[in-house]
Amino acid sequence: MSNINTVKDLDLAGKRVFVRVDFNVPIVDGEVSDRTRIKAALPTIKHLQEQNATIVLASHLGRPKGKKVDSMSLRPVAATLAEELGVPVTFADQEGDALRETINNATQGSVILLENLRFNPGEEANDSAFAAELGSLADVYVNDAFGTAHRAHASTAGITEHVGEKAVGFLIEKELQFLGDKTTTPERPFTVIIGGAKVSDKIKVIDTLIDKADTILIGGAMAYTFKLAAGAKVGDSLCEPDMVDTATAAVKKAEEQGVKFLLPLDNLVTNGLDFGAGKLGDTKISEGDIEDGWEGVDIGPKTMELYAAEVAKSKTLLWNGPMGIFEIEDSAAGTFAIAKAVGESDSTSIIGGGDSIKAINKSGYADKVSFISTGGGASLEFLEGKELPGVAALKN
Repeated sequence: MSNINTVKDLDLAGKRVFVRVDFNVPIVDGEVSDRTRIKAALPTIKHLQEQNATIVLASHLGRPKGKKVDSMSLRPVAATLAEELGVPVTFADQEGDALRETINNATQGSVILLENLRFNPGEEANDSAFAAELGSLADVYVNDAFGTAHRAHASTAGITEHVGEKAVGFLIEKELQFLGDKTTTPERPFTVIIGGAKVSDKIKVIDTLIDKADTILIGGAMAYTFKLAAGAKVGDSLCEPDMVDTATAAVKKAEEQGVKFLLPLDNLVTNGLDFGAGKLGDTKISEGDIEDGWEGVDIGPKTMELYAAEVAKSKTLLWNGPMGIFEIEDSAAGTFAIAKAVGESDSTSIIGGGDSIKAINKSGYADKVSFISTGGGASLEFLEGKELPGVAALKN
């Protein structure tokens, strides 16, 4: 962060400020059904209002593939944002000179929301002409959309070459602080909880975090690939036999570096899973090998107790991925046990990944954790140690 400005570092009075936000929100029957991402952008917007800047907000919504799709218009978002801010928000679906005129004639402190950036094919292509067009709308560029920071698009990367000043908003600043600083130089013990379905999706994150963590707790279906690598039988459990060597290498690396790498002691298994109907067949707790005809769907009670104890003695926690199929009530206990343990700990706790966020929100402990990342794919890539194009473009 030392070579990147934040909005607090700039004099923004009377300037036109283009803010890339993440308003990729669900729209149901023409109305925003979840305001989480809109609320996350409010601190930056309100700061700019206080600075008497003219605020030009821009976002994508869905995947219109470079064409105008009425159901993906940001018009409903403008109405919701106006409610949240308590002031009018101008929705500007013009282009070119007409759009520039709307912005240039706006009063200081006013808020303008542009139409869906991805209606223009130049956005995802990072087209230089479209980036220049966006840059011509403002004096200052602020990126506060961490969820798209791993994409080199016109509004996240290209535009920075066409503005006088650039900075991060409060949301990205916080993401970089928690996902970066607090995991790179954590207060110890530092415990990482990794769940989800596939080792292949998260092996790079696991490999990177082995270099930083004191303890790694594995759950979700990926645990069965690690168990397979350890020579155990996993029955019909979801696993990736082609990732066994990779899993073995990760465990060996952890052992060599003195990192505690824990797999489930027991699992909830079922002989029938109907995800669509949200139902399990017969269930039982299995320790050791899982029989053919049965598959693991959650961590068991001994594992919940073990993992909760590790969480309780941690000073820094990072949780990414559920412990089982938490969408089905009968196999949600493990994930919610972790949510409770994380929520009740006195540590710096960081939640990343869509399913983990859903779980912590559903558990009622969301307000007890230190930070919930908005990133998704950007969070994973950043934790892997990759440089994000949307962040790199902001460097002075």
